[in-house]
Order: sequence, then C-alpha cells, then structure tokens
Amino acid sequence: MKSYQAVVLLNRQVSKRYWHMIIDTTKLNSPVDPGQFFHIRCSDNQSPFLRRPLSVYKVNDNTIEFLYLVKGLGTKEMSFIEENETIDIMGPLGEGFHLESTARTILLVARGVGVATLAALAQAAYFQGTHCVVILSARTNEDLLAADFLKGFGADVYSVTEEEGTSAVENVKGLIVNEIFEKFKIDNIYTCGSKRLSRLAQEVAETYDIPGEIALEEHMGCAMGACFACVSDIKEEGIVKSVRVCIEGPVFPLRKVLL
Repeated sequence: MKSYQAVVLLNRQVSKRYWHMIIDTTKLNSPVDPGQFFHIRCSDNQSPFLRRPLSVYKVNDNTIEFLYLVKGLGTKEMSFIEENETIDIMGPLGEGFHLESTARTILLVARGVGVATLAALAQAAYFQGTHCVVILSARTNEDLLAADFLKGFGADVYSVTEEEGTSAVENVKGLIVNEIFEKFKIDNIYTCGSKRLSRLAQEVAETYDIPGEIALEEHMGCAMGACFACVSDIKEEGIVKSVRVCIEGPVFPLRKVLL
C-alpha cells in the first residue's frame, strides 16, 4: 500500500477532547468500506515517528471525514494541521463491516470515539434501506458525539453517560432487552469503543441468537501486518489464535473475539 498526499479541507475542534477532519480524496481510486481505516502521518517532524490509524467517520463523493480523540502526542500534533495543508496518508486499510442486504434493523453500540467507526456503517445502512438503532455511551454529555449526524440518517439514538449515572452495563442491558428489543426486531449487532459494552453485546448476541461484528481498537505500528504490534486473540473452532487487527481486522465476528 503506497502513501499519497491529501489536502485537508477542515480540521476543527468539536468538543473539549474531539476534533473533526475532512480530507480531499479525489486522488483516491479505491472504494472505502465502513470499518476500514487510514494510517496518517501526524506531522512533518520525525516525532512522533509512527503514524496514527483513524477510522472512517463519513464517506462522500470526493472527501472522507474523520472524528478523532486528541489524547497523546500523535493526535495532539494532528490537531495542529491547518486547512489547505497536505497530509501523508495510507489507505483504505483493513477489513470493514459486513452489512447484510436483507437486514431491516441493526443495533449499533458505541462508546466514546467508537462512534467514529460505527457512523459510516449507519450511513451505508441508510442508503440501502436498513434502519439503525444506536446506543451512544460517554463520560459526559459533551462527549456524546454524532447524535445529530446519526439522526440525519434516520437512526433512533439512545444516549447514556457516566455523568448522569446511566452508562453502567446493567443499565445498558436493561435498555437493550426491555426497551429496544420490545420496539424493534434486531437483525445484527455491531459494537466499538468499550470492552465492557462489547462483552455485553456478545452476551446479548449469544442469548438472542443475533449475529454481530466488533471493530477492535489497538495501537498500531506499521498497519501492514509486519510488526505485530496490534495482535489480538480470537477463538475459532475451539482454538485460540492471534490475529493482526490491521490486516485480518479491525472488524471481526463478535462471537469469535476474546475480550
């Protein structure tokens, strides 16, 4: 996978901890699937040396959007990128979500910046006529991202936060089982952003025999499968094996991942 230069059309702060970036992709000649990511050089300096993986937030005809959490040195440097600057990117990379054409309603469970990965799936679902029900979980109301964006694609959005004392696993389980399942027949479950909510999604999917997928978030080095920095464990046919999130993932069948 070769890198190429993309023009940054927008890079602005949208909350205390999150930024929204839009890049020009007119030079991109590869289709982009929800769940895939781009590996981005954070600055022209040697530090930080490693690129940072950003999941695709929204796909447009000639642009791609990212929603990212400014947390460490790399994303801090990324937040300083100005409009009309060019950045060095690699992608699209990885295995994306599988959206069944026959699915009528799907459930998305996102914690924090995990919504940045699931939002593109909601967009794709909308365009094929699949309805989305979304649970957004965050620390605070300010960190509840993309609710209006998702509603714009016809999604029913439920929000839970630590700030309001509504984000505990048992509370979310009750929301799914006693409210969402009473209103909707869920065909598939997708999750990203929280191991505790992902374990809940696994439990619910197994109990109610609903297929699902998870997008894993791991630190990456090369994003080409060579460095094995992003290895995670899955279980297939009773055998535990290690997989590279950048190559075999980041999306995996929910039932296979060991959390």
